[in-house]
Amino acid sequence: MNFNGKNWLEKFIPTFITHSEKDAGIYVIDNGSSDDSLLYLNNNFPSIKTIPLEKNLGFAGGYNEGLKKINAEFFIIVNSDIEVTKNWIPPLIKVLKNNTNISAVQPKIKSYNNKDYFEYAGAAGGFIDALAYPFCRGRVFDYAELDKKQHDTYSEIFWSSGACMAIKSKDFNDVGGFDKDFFAHMEEIDLCWRLKNLGKNIFYTSESTVYHFGGGTLKYNSPKKTYLNYRNNLWMIHKNYKGEIPLILFVLIRILLDQISGSKLVLSGDLKGYFSIIKAHFSYIISIGKMNVKRKQFSKINFHELKGHSRKSIIWNYFFLKRKTFSEITNP
Repeated sequence: MNFNGKNWLEKFIPTFITHSEKDAGIYVIDNGSSDDSLLYLNNNFPSIKTIPLEKNLGFAGGYNEGLKKINAEFFIIVNSDIEVTKNWIPPLIKVLKNNTNISAVQPKIKSYNNKDYFEYAGAAGGFIDALAYPFCRGRVFDYAELDKKQHDTYSEIFWSSGACMAIKSKDFNDVGGFDKDFFAHMEEIDLCWRLKNLGKNIFYTSESTVYHFGGGTLKYNSPKKTYLNYRNNLWMIHKNYKGEIPLILFVLIRILLDQISGSKLVLSGDLKGYFSIIKAHFSYIISIGKMNVKRKQFSKINFHELKGHSRKSIIWNYFFLKRKTFSEITNP
């Protein structure tokens, strides 16, 4: 996926071709870029197939529309600010081919700028805590672990990062792809949760490694990113959650915790970030009717029965008990 990212294409496409062309067809979905990304690709890499979209549909809508034009058994979704490595594709395809019930698989995602460390968007696979806060093995909030091969595993996770994931096209299409209303952020967690509610599995393998620059489209502290993350997290819960706590109470608890985190932004002087949270809550409230319709579309499995779910609170463990790593939090 590309949006006004000619600089990322110049930086990463050559290596991408070197390590990918023998194993897969390469497509670039262009999300209505206004720079000369497509011209650059066509002039320099004619073997790459481009899928131009008329306008920016976001990560979710852009992939949904672009992937409709690709006929393949497996899709490998890769951000434009990813550096791939030798032999990164075969381990992912092997997992999907050899396991009928696995829908998606994620590689190890490490930091491009500090290659000994895991990266923010995905790390060693996505998990979700007792209150549906997403976190990663190898990265909790802003703390990224040094890769000491402590997460060199093949194991089930809750969600696979949209920065780099392989997924069976049939399963992707059967659940309607990404929810285009999300636009960007958490759409991959929502997708994986829907798949898990249908009894499908999501896995991680350390046999494949990629490096993510991160923040290539929206900076990590962007008010728009804050808005999308808070709004989309509530949407995701409303659509997919089934558990011991009634949905309305579960959402109210989350909104209260969101307000507490918002007060920290106020104290730090980040008023734009705080108002982004208020805007996200308002957007959620006025869309409840629409979310109720989406909630009825798929069956649900009890939240606490899904693999990759933790009954612990990452907020309590991280901020109050000062546990920073995945292992400290999940196995204290």
